[in-house]
Amino acid sequence: MAALKFILLTALLYLLYFFGTADSSPVATSFIKSSCKMTTYPEVCVTSLAGYAPTIKRSPQYLAQTALSISLDRAQSAQSFVNKLCKFKGLKPREYAALKDCLEEMNDTIDRISKSVKELESMGRRRGKDFQWHMSNIETWISAALTDENTCGDGFAGKALNGRIKASIRARVTHVAQVTSNALALINQFAANH
Repeated sequence: MAALKFILLTALLYLLYFFGTADSSPVATSFIKSSCKMTTYPEVCVTSLAGYAPTIKRSPQYLAQTALSISLDRAQSAQSFVNKLCKFKGLKPREYAALKDCLEEMNDTIDRISKSVKELESMGRRRGKDFQWHMSNIETWISAALTDENTCGDGFAGKALNGRIKASIRARVTHVAQVTSNALALINQFAANH
């Protein structure tokens, strides 16, 4: 009985999402696609943002905020994954050290992106030099987050760390860096048009 309720609820949510967003989705999705063309990873950009088209509509600020929130979510997921790997038994000392360094970098990334999310949420009320100053903070923090993400990946360089841990960390951190890079590009677009 519980399984049937779950299936029915899932089907209902799907139908509400699909039919409830059909009116605004094509225009909003077109806006997302055109905005994502300016990013370094346009396919990742469109894929990660398309589900939020009804909320974003044609708002450059909502687009940037959503992209940044996705970046934060992916960074938190990567941090959780790295944290779990640190607890594995049988890690080589060099693997453990690289994982601990990566965890520290991901913590810094999350802190910087979190501050940027809060700052960006209040940007609609800012004007002139006040807007530019706050936008400069966001751009600096996101650039630093990208550096942190790359540093995490760099910690697994070399043949001594080849293996499943290196491959899984690199895949996750690369994805976080891609969505963060895209978020920065969309933030820059928002700033340029404000």
